Amino acid sequence: MGHIRLGDLPRTRKWQEVVALIEGGAGTVQLANATISAAEQGLKLASEDKGLVETIWLLTQIPLAAKSADFAGSLRNVGLKVSDSPSLMEVVGAVSDVIDSRLANNGGRTDLGEMAQMAAAETLSKEIGSRTKGLFDTTPADVQTAFSRLAISKQFSGFARQFFARLTNKCLNYFLSRAMDYHVGEGKRFATLAQVSDFSKALETHCQEAAKIVEDFSGGWFSKTNWEQDGIPRDKAAGFTYVALKKIISELKEGARSDAE
Repeated sequence: MGHIRLGDLPRTRKWQEVVALIEGGAGTVQLANATISAAEQGLKLASEDKGLVETIWLLTQIPLAAKSADFAGSLRNVGLKVSDSPSLMEVVGAVSDVIDSRLANNGGRTDLGEMAQMAAAETLSKEIGSRTKGLFDTTPADVQTAFSRLAISKQFSGFARQFFARLTNKCLNYFLSRAMDYHVGEGKRFATLAQVSDFSKALETHCQEAAKIVEDFSGGWFSKTNWEQDGIPRDKAAGFTYVALKKIISELKEGARSDAE
């Protein structure tokens, strides 16, 4: 990706501890927790990332647009360039395109923002796809109905959890992959790609469990803010991002303490 903004962690003591754990053959949970500690400072700054905040703001706008009589028009009002009868994949592509356009000339573009874009695309495709007949055989009406359901507090809660789980997993893998590349192969910590895959699955589960902490909070925030503000302003989305990531960091660290006991 080439635009590192998450901190110069490879030279820190904490990052060296992560590398040492890999070299020493640490278990997946122990290694995941050490990675969390190394990534913490970068995640704390995440709420100030323009790409991340813009991504989360757009994810709040689509369900609201789907509640309107003119779904396509409402999407265009928030910058998404879609046809009069947008498909799921068209909406997913439009989200990425508008984020790119608002960070033109790399202004504010970061690896974290790009990870947020990818997490958003994956979550939209998976969560909305699972609510319809599939990614390619749905009707525009099916797509609008599926998106409109996310405007319900409970549905937005689960959607937000999936997004933050994916984002957290990508962030931790971002740091971890720097050391992993040197420890894969015969006679090394991960002798086979299957072992790497097993570790990746364990880390993914770790992130899914940690992201549960934002589930109820996300739905309550969405409903309350939409009611009070008659919509979701960007500054409120930024505040939500800050609190959500703070909760996830706290949960990850609590898990690290529990595993150490």
